[in-house]
Amino acid sequence: MKRLLIIALLAVSGLVQAQNTIEGTIRGYNGKMILLMSIYGEKTKAIDSATSDPEGHFRFTIINRLPGMYRVQWAKDASVDLVWNQEDVRFVATLKNPGDSIQIISSLENKINLAYSRLDRTMQAKLQLLMPVVDYYPVKDAFYSSVAAEFENIQKLQQHYLDSLVSLYPNSFAVRVARVYQTPFIHAGMNKEDRIPFLKQHYFDHVDFSDTALLRSMVFVNKAIAYLSIYSNNRLPQKQLEAEFIKAVTLMLGAASVNPVIYKFWLDYIVGGFDKYHFDEVITYIADNFQDPSSCENQERKSALQKKLDTFKKISIGKIAPELEVPDAKGKPVKLSEISSEYALVVFYASTCPHCEAMMPRLKELYDKQKPKRFEVMAVSIDTSRTAWTTFIKEQKLSWINVSDLKGFAGKSADDFNIYATPTMFLLDREKKILSKPISLMELEQAFRDYNLMN
Repeated sequence: MKRLLIIALLAVSGLVQAQNTIEGTIRGYNGKMILLMSIYGEKTKAIDSATSDPEGHFRFTIINRLPGMYRVQWAKDASVDLVWNQEDVRFVATLKNPGDSIQIISSLENKINLAYSRLDRTMQAKLQLLMPVVDYYPVKDAFYSSVAAEFENIQKLQQHYLDSLVSLYPNSFAVRVARVYQTPFIHAGMNKEDRIPFLKQHYFDHVDFSDTALLRSMVFVNKAIAYLSIYSNNRLPQKQLEAEFIKAVTLMLGAASVNPVIYKFWLDYIVGGFDKYHFDEVITYIADNFQDPSSCENQERKSALQKKLDTFKKISIGKIAPELEVPDAKGKPVKLSEISSEYALVVFYASTCPHCEAMMPRLKELYDKQKPKRFEVMAVSIDTSRTAWTTFIKEQKLSWINVSDLKGFAGKSADDFNIYATPTMFLLDREKKILSKPISLMELEQAFRDYNLMN
């Protein structure tokens, strides 16, 4: 009996020890709701809430959670990110500028994280100021020698500081995050033309792709953004910029391929980002050369990511567009394949979309001016309200083919063409091969000029 009691007490003791708190004081934020958010990449999820007392103090109890970064948020643009790694966390911050004002009262992890973040910010600012001198100042001048030495010493100091943290706290979540953020050492004598290729090749040298726990932070998102920015150049035309991003994607996914979990995370993140900004050639390249490692050939068991990649293949330029069969306002099904005109423009739009409304008069003008008629328009509304859809057609006096399944973005046509924003357009030839995917009225007019469709 005594032995059972001891076991029970130990179990209770273990349960208590497994509980930690995140508590803080936000000065000036009294008697209001505060959320605790989990972080996974760029995604956050509310997991708890509390109300601050008259002094702005609050507390969350952490039970059965995995170590990682957690966000304490009290307004859309007001929050602090904290490390929780099985220890109590206490902090104080002000209502305005919480990131700069935060003080860690207790939590070794967060003291490490805050100290290193502030050091890194200072060091990077210094390096940015010194970089132009290293690049352009006369090498034979004595001032250059002192600047070059300082440029390298700053990097060495930061590296030494991080190495000491790794030695002292090898299992610290904050230290592991800092190691991912670490960038390659740049010698002052390396010229600008060699520096960029060097960074591209060695940017992931210090990244531990086996550490999937770090996905419970934004470190892999920020690392991806920083790497892609090396390839970005707003002076390049989109075609050339896409070619650069294809190189970046190849190296990124190649580096991450040692771990299918992080590889899939980056694949999903990259696809979503390039899709958002309509970098179709990059996405088509990814769809042709990479696949979700967790997916299988069984169509019903394919992951959402793999299905998305497969869809991109089907709607890339040069491919035959998927069949569209959508009812018109009278309920009669209309098929894309039955449009017999020399060209067809498929436009996905919504009556509530300001960009669509602004574009329609000019598109209608181009459509009505055709002599002879060479292209047909199949306007697919992703509205869910029949009244809103039909009213829009009447007000805009749209006489082309108007169809909608009234299922919004959840409809089959929207799914088959990977529609997530409006307007989205596809210019097709007579055989329904995709010739162009303009994303604006300007690009549409250019596509029309390319195929002599502008009268």
